[in-house]
Formats: sequence, C-alpha cells, structure tokens
Amino acid sequence: MESHYITYDVAKSAERIDNILKENDRSFEELNEIPSRSKLTFTNGFYVNCSAIFVDIRGSSDLTDNHKRPKLAKLYRSFISEVVAIMNGEASCAEVNINGDCVWGVFKTPSKRDINLVFSIAAQVASLIYILNYKFKKNGIEEITVGIGMDYGRALMVKAGYNGSTINDVVWMGDVVNQASNLCGYAECTYNNKQMMVSNVFYNNLNNENQTLLSKNYIHDCYHGDVINIFMEKWYKENCK
Repeated sequence: MESHYITYDVAKSAERIDNILKENDRSFEELNEIPSRSKLTFTNGFYVNCSAIFVDIRGSSDLTDNHKRPKLAKLYRSFISEVVAIMNGEASCAEVNINGDCVWGVFKTPSKRDINLVFSIAAQVASLIYILNYKFKKNGIEEITVGIGMDYGRALMVKAGYNGSTINDVVWMGDVVNQASNLCGYAECTYNNKQMMVSNVFYNNLNNENQTLLSKNYIHDCYHGDVINIFMEKWYKENCK
C-alpha cells in the first residue's frame, strides 16, 4: 500500500484547526441538487435535499463466532459487492459508502418519482438477500438477515481529511443520514421483525401503490414492511432450487 506518511507537527496542527474554525459560514451554500464531488474544497460545503438508504447485517458478531475467516470474508465480500452494485446501478446515486458490514447510499431525489425509485432500490436489496442466502447455504455459509432504513431530508456535504495530503473523503452530515441509519438499526429488531423501515416524510412521498406495501410502526413513529422486487423474485424461483 502506498504510504502517505507525514511527520505530525503540533504547531501546524493548531494552525490548521484555527483556519478551519475561521472559515466563512457563507461558504456553505444551499443547493437544489447534489453537486459534483469536484466542486468541494477544504473550505466550502453544500446543503442539499436528498434521500439515504442504509443496509446493515443483523447479528454480525454471531457470524464472526460461527465462521472461520475465509468463509466470513466471502460472505461480507459477496454482500457488500452486490449491494453496492444495486445502489450504484441507479443514475440518481450520488455516493455509496461502506462502514464495516453496513452499506449506505445518498441519492438525488428532487421529485416524488425519484423517491419512489429509491424505494425500488431497497426492494432489489431485499430480494438480493434471498439469492445470497441460497448461495451461502450451498457453500456451507450461514444465512444472513439485514435491516434496511430510508429517509428523505437535508444534508450537509463537505470534504474532510488532511489538507495537503491525498487522505480525504466526502462526509455527509444531517438528520437524513442519522435517521436512515437509526431506522436501519430498528429493522429486523422490532416486535414483528420487518426488514424495511422508512421515515414518515419518505412514506408521504411514495405513490399509493408503494404506500400500501408498508404499515405504521407506532413504536418508532415510522413505516415498515417486507418488500421485494418482482423480477428478481421470479429469477430466484426459476434459478435457486
């Protein structure tokens, strides 16, 4: 792996902190849509409305206990690879992130139609889990369950890292990211074990057909359900026997 080693200097560190804290608040613009990453610098940021999906494996600590490393690596690699493929396959996808066994994406959703497309992405992920579990079982790997959380709202998009080095990344902050993550954590952990949970504002932007697939979750004040992709389900029934 290429080294990015630079000796740490506490005086320069303090100077960098001061420069960051003195940044002009007007450098953080409100935009109607998610901009290109190339527009981000270490001194600006953008407030945008967007949707977020979080997908996380439930009981991942048990998987670590039950599998030796090669099988565990294959499980995680298969899961992460194909969830990323589904999210990245949608034109509205602005960002895909991997945090351990969690994959989450940020999507451009200026219209209700776009929010419904995000919902369809979640249905594809749900159907993918059936295919993965079929193949896991055939290869002596434990089946998995996942939680899926979705929200729509405002996020702050900034470039963070070490200015002057190649170590940096886009960071997304705000209620939309936090809420989608929280809903993902509740999924498959509530009293009726529903896989998919969406916020009230996300639900209110779904069309009537998609709304009928979900029901109210009064414990967490959101909506939940088990939703699949019809085409993928057909493929599963024809090929996973």
